Parts: sequence; structure tokens; C-alpha cells
Amino acid sequence: MTERKVRITLDGDAVEAEEGTTVLEVARSLGRSVPTICYHEATTANAVCRICVVDVRGQRLLQPACVLKAADGMDISTRGERVERARRTILEMLSSTMDLSEADEIIGMMQEHGAHADRFPGARRRETPLIDDNPMYVRDYSKCLLCWRCVQVCAEDAQYTFALSFDGRGYDTQIGTFFDRAIPQTTCVLCGQCVAVCPTGALKSKREHLLESGLTPAEVTTQATGRRRRGTRGQPGTRAGSRRGAQ
Repeated sequence: MTERKVRITLDGDAVEAEEGTTVLEVARSLGRSVPTICYHEATTANAVCRICVVDVRGQRLLQPACVLKAADGMDISTRGERVERARRTILEMLSSTMDLSEADEIIGMMQEHGAHADRFPGARRRETPLIDDNPMYVRDYSKCLLCWRCVQVCAEDAQYTFALSFDGRGYDTQIGTFFDRAIPQTTCVLCGQCVAVCPTGALKSKREHLLESGLTPAEVTTQATGRRRRGTRGQPGTRAGSRRGAQ
């Protein structure tokens, strides 16, 4: 069965796309740059962050490209003053309320769109203590922008364990576990997929966290597993063979 084609105009160019294709997919297939944060190829698009908005002629509001399906006759602009202002404002609001120090892609977006981190100096920042309650990863929700990726891969998009969910309301919403339980007391299987899709470092490998804290690789192994590295004696990092070679 032949796929039906739709004809749209994208940034002034007439293009064809398969029916059901999103504007984001069309733009990327043509090499057009449309920024995304909450969108990930391994998760369901939910248009949470709105950084991918585009301007569709005749529509009052900007539309999220990650869920907007291309339709015949659409005239779409992926740039322009309205789009740039919206993206810049979103980035400035994020930077004013959370720690983006490890979100390299988002920092790059801020530079590209001319966003100023100090535009909203009176904003209330997310400041929460680091949660270190399992041997696989740590959780630092001061760096969390609620993109939903970790919740999705923990649920129907990948693992089907449903260990992570949203907690709280309004500005106090954050990712959490049911009944605020420690990770080992939930349905989490420590697969690490939530860490893999996190764009900001809010979820980080325990080993990476310990190394950044100043521990040596040998100390990290001891702390992460509770035992010394195999084949070592005396001080951590001393090879058994080195003693024989010194004799």
C-alpha cells in the first residue's frame, strides 16, 4: 500500500512528507536544526519543554514540532522573531531556576539563541539535597528540568517497572518514587536507562559521582562494591605482581 504524501512549505521551501510524519521529523530529514530538550528518540514525544516550537501561518499560537503532524497546505517557519523569542525565554527561565552546569547541549542552545542566564534575577531556584540511596546512581533534582524522559523509560517506553513518577504540585513538582521510598525499596531494577536519557546530570552514575568527588578508581571500586579489587593487597591500587618484580 502506497503511503499518502502531504505537501507543506517549510522555511519557504515546498517539500513532501509521508502522512503522519511530525514537523520535527520533516525538518531533521532536510537537515534543518530544531532544538529539543524533552524529546528523545527512545521515548514518546509529549511536548513538555516547548523548545521545539515552530510558527505555522494562520495559527495564533506557536506549535511544538515534536508532536505536530505535517498536513497539506501548512506553511511553517522553524525560525523567525516569534520562535526565537519563545525559545530564548524558555532557556532563560530554565537557567534562572535550576543548575544547568552539566547540561552541555542546553548551554549550547543558550549561546545560539542569545539567552541570558541572569534575565530573571528574582526567580526561585530549585535547591534540593543530593539523594544517594542505591549502588547504581545518585539523584540531584537541583539539576532536574522535569523533561519526563526518566519517567518514560522506566514505564511503557522501555522497562515497565514504574519506579519513577512525578511528585508534588506546581513549582514544587519534581521526579520522585512512590511514597517517597528509597530506590532499593521500589520496583527499580537498577537498569540505568533513566541515567542514560537524562540531559542535565540530575541522574548520574554512582561511579562517575564518586570520581568527581575526588576518590581514586580503587576507592570507587571499594565504596561501590564494599570489597577490594581482585588481586590486590595492602594499599588500594597495588598490584600483586609489583611486589614480585621488586624482589
